Amino acid sequence: MNATVAQNMDMADAAHIVLNTIRRPVIMLDAEGFITFANADAEDFFRSSATMLARNTLPKLIPFGSPLLTLVDQVRERRAPVNEYRVDVSSPRLGIEKVVDLYVAPVSEFPGSVVVMFQERSMADKIDRQMTHRGAARSVTGLAAMLAHEIKNPLSGIRGAAQLLELSASDEDRALTRLITDETDRIVSLVDRMEVFSDERPIDRYPVNIHVVLDHVKAIAKNGFAKRIKILEDYDPSLPPVFANRDQLIQVFLNLVKNAAEAIGGDPQGEITLSTAFRPGIRVSVPGSQGRVSLPLEFCVRDNGSGVSEDILPILFDPFITTKPNGSGLGLALVAKIVGEHGGIIECDSTPRATTFRILMPAWKETPLGTDDDGEGDRK
Repeated sequence: MNATVAQNMDMADAAHIVLNTIRRPVIMLDAEGFITFANADAEDFFRSSATMLARNTLPKLIPFGSPLLTLVDQVRERRAPVNEYRVDVSSPRLGIEKVVDLYVAPVSEFPGSVVVMFQERSMADKIDRQMTHRGAARSVTGLAAMLAHEIKNPLSGIRGAAQLLELSASDEDRALTRLITDETDRIVSLVDRMEVFSDERPIDRYPVNIHVVLDHVKAIAKNGFAKRIKILEDYDPSLPPVFANRDQLIQVFLNLVKNAAEAIGGDPQGEITLSTAFRPGIRVSVPGSQGRVSLPLEFCVRDNGSGVSEDILPILFDPFITTKPNGSGLGLALVAKIVGEHGGIIECDSTPRATTFRILMPAWKETPLGTDDDGEGDRK
């Protein structure tokens, strides 16, 4: 092997390393439309390995009539790069609400080949929606305070009166007084749950090992509501601690895992996957802070249950939204409140047999000296 060939191979290896480092899906198409290269993020984006992608042309992977196909043709004809913003590539394969910015450029060394880089817009849109969830939670806060004062006191009197009537009532009437007592208890329980939203005390946060939290949640689930459901783990063992409150994280993930178990129901093929990963690059403004906070820690709860209907998905974290016959619609609203108060973001992607609740949260920084230039703590 001569030095020139060796140098070219080294450059090719370096190019692959660089493209896999870029935190954007990048693919290369040949003149016939086959995918000749896909970086690691592209594999995640298309939910398939590079080897499998190489067997397909782009039209087989994206919706029919997508503007992306037209852009690729334009780039080939004009031999000049093109940018296009807010292109919808949503599909059962890629997921609902897949809106991306596109950069398509020709590859002069390979006639007819083009490179496509995707930048997902859904995260920015979901961050805006997260702000709406927090506003909705604040509305429930005021409602809870009002209900506690205006409803619980009269209900106490009604319940006491029903208990007195029960002492002298006939067997037939006693059933009615018990019904009154049970219903007042149910309303009080609902108000008590809503009072959680009015708790504005500062959160006691400290470094928490998320894998210890998830193992605890898994143990509770396997000994209770998810006895017959397979729960898988896909953990990044090198993940730094999350800056959070352990008890509140347990509450969040118990709620999400229980929802996943209910979505699976009695399906013998049902599976829940708990995953953790390091995803640098997401930075948001947090209430009470002048700067922007990095959210590099990603925690996911995935299930292959029935999924969330498309009309419910945009308002899933709003209070009183539920598809359960006996649900109050406060569980996911409380989850969104807790995650928001931790400075994090929660989102949901759902298609039949593939629902993912994704939480992005800040890492714990031991000292200011352990902070990188991007505001993230050192990954140890």
